[in-house]
Amino acid sequence: MSDPKLVVRDTADREIVLTRLLAAPPELVFQAWTDPAHVTQWWGPGGFTTTTYKMEVRPGGVWRFCMHGPDGRDYQNQITYLEVIKPERLVYKHGGEAECEPVSFQVTVTFEEQQGKTRLTVQMLFPSAIAREHVIKTYGADEGLKQTLARLAEHLQIMG
Repeated sequence: MSDPKLVVRDTADREIVLTRLLAAPPELVFQAWTDPAHVTQWWGPGGFTTTTYKMEVRPGGVWRFCMHGPDGRDYQNQITYLEVIKPERLVYKHGGEAECEPVSFQVTVTFEEQQGKTRLTVQMLFPSAIAREHVIKTYGADEGLKQTLARLAEHLQIMG
């Protein structure tokens, strides 16, 4: 018998999910993801650079940064950390500030150890399917995430 209070919602139409196996242990991948000295080396799609103004990796902490596009456009961003479990999981909310890009979504990043490597999974959850489609069409978020994780993999080789 099913529980009438239990509501199951399929969120697939509101998600962008990407998994990548990285040739580094979770501790190193987590460090690359949470240390501004490393993040500025790989964050963003190909051709982008990133300037970090503030990065407080703790629940309630904020990461304010600007992504500089290859076309000269600046994209102001803000992330608020909801959950930080080193080196296993990050959950954060992207957006929410008037002076930032008008895109709001939640991200869950998991760092799963697999024989000395890291199975990294990034789940971006949007408030609606329309919001998801907007970031894909306007910002190329799906392809941008692939390129960003490729840049992370390259940076981890340098950190090695």
